[in-house]
Amino acid sequence: MKQFQYVRPATQQGVLDVINKPGTKIIAGGTNLVDLMKRGVTAPDKLVDINQLPLKTIAATKTGLHIGALALNSVVSENAVVADKHPLLAMALKAGASPQLRNMATVGGNMMQRTRCGYFYDVTMPCNKRAPGTGCGAIEGINRMHAIFGASPQCIAVHPSDMCVALAALDATVIVAGKKGERRLPFTEFHRLPGDHPELDNHLAKDELITGVEIPDNNFAKNSYYLKIRDRQSYAFALVSVAAALDIENGTIKDARLAMGGVAHKPWRLFDAEKSLIGKKATEENFEHAAQLAMRGAKGYGNNSFKLKLAPATIAEALKHAAGLV
Repeated sequence: MKQFQYVRPATQQGVLDVINKPGTKIIAGGTNLVDLMKRGVTAPDKLVDINQLPLKTIAATKTGLHIGALALNSVVSENAVVADKHPLLAMALKAGASPQLRNMATVGGNMMQRTRCGYFYDVTMPCNKRAPGTGCGAIEGINRMHAIFGASPQCIAVHPSDMCVALAALDATVIVAGKKGERRLPFTEFHRLPGDHPELDNHLAKDELITGVEIPDNNFAKNSYYLKIRDRQSYAFALVSVAAALDIENGTIKDARLAMGGVAHKPWRLFDAEKSLIGKKATEENFEHAAQLAMRGAKGYGNNSFKLKLAPATIAEALKHAAGLV
């Protein structure tokens, strides 16, 4: 591992003063970054430890719930307000990683984690995300875990987070701070699709810091479910996952939210499928119809083509669980 400098600013302004310098990376729990450094995937000149910043708050606001960027995944998943108001988020967090990792991983770090694509992690292989211009080894290679939505000829990697799928479904807002002040952006617009620049995972500027996320109040608490399909129950990334949230009154769906993980370079929101459910009865037939609508534009690349059948089946199953039909 390359030698690096380590600094631990005591204030947010102190962090903002140094993070824009070339070769600088932010570290909090380090559950992803340290692995990348050990493998030689990234080699920062300086690490900026932000753990002294007061960004661990989980608190109700006038319009929803605020969660600080340094709140631990384990703490958020067990928080009473989260469990009561946004159980979908708690379910997603508990489905991700091991208890030991959840005790270190932060909300902001979870958002910033990088793909687990084997070609990205293997520095001897071509990968446009790790080394732009070298090609995408996964397209013609082993791509069982890879994207079926939103991919490009440059990259078919997927975003690995479970938490982010739930936050995308819950219409969360990302709060970031920079030298020009604070700005907010919808969670669904925070992460990027690969396009011609798969090395860019999100829309966070180099001189900005995630300070928290906010989830608006909703009526989904009674009918939410997170379903994760993976190769093994413990500590495995999703082949396909679905965050499903419904607002049901007298058997009719008043509102719906759906997002998927394991299928795209970012959490994949299923807007057309959501719209198809509004005003309909909460039935298996309507859920299966919505699942088929969700698959428009999906494309397999060989090893991962099984996801073209697994994904709609998972969507329908998650909706049935959310509606209490199983």
